[in-house]
Amino acid sequence: MARPVAVAITGGIGAGKSEALAAFARYGAAVVSSDEIVHRLLRDDPAVGKALTGRFGDRILDEAGQIDRTKIAEIVFADNEALEWLEALLHPLVVQEYLDWREQVAELPDPPPVTATEVPLLYEVGGQDRFDVVVVVTAPPAVLSARATVATDDRESRLLPDSVKVAQADFAFVNDGSLDELDAFVGEVMSELGARAE
Repeated sequence: MARPVAVAITGGIGAGKSEALAAFARYGAAVVSSDEIVHRLLRDDPAVGKALTGRFGDRILDEAGQIDRTKIAEIVFADNEALEWLEALLHPLVVQEYLDWREQVAELPDPPPVTATEVPLLYEVGGQDRFDVVVVVTAPPAVLSARATVATDDRESRLLPDSVKVAQADFAFVNDGSLDELDAFVGEVMSELGARAE
């Protein structure tokens, strides 16, 4: 039985990675988001919680004593050393989780043709080798600024330029139009990957 084609979706902040992931799901791919894995680790993993409070103290907890992602973000995006520490803590756990998930999907009685994983810092951490295919979603700066819900300047400075990612990607899409256009692009990618898998 052919294994599902492992697709990574990456791109800058506000480019539309999550929308692309949702489109892959609509076309029959099994999907997972690295951000969602991070959220779950912060919420549910006692070892992660202990490490975080050990490093940052109780100031990162909300009123219910849970890890508050917003408070962590305020700390780490103003402190590169803290951000590097956080990524070193979480990144291996996230990678292991999506690799395990992919194995579980591959072992299903009737696995989907494609697994799609949203990975924001794919090329930055050399993660592209863990995937068969990379899809890069980009958007012009003005569009990104309009979509951004948080200040992106600090974070964008750590990302590779879109041109570098696009040059290495198997598929790339400039997401400056409608969701229907993004959906159509994903449909074309899925068709081509289906042809590859046969």
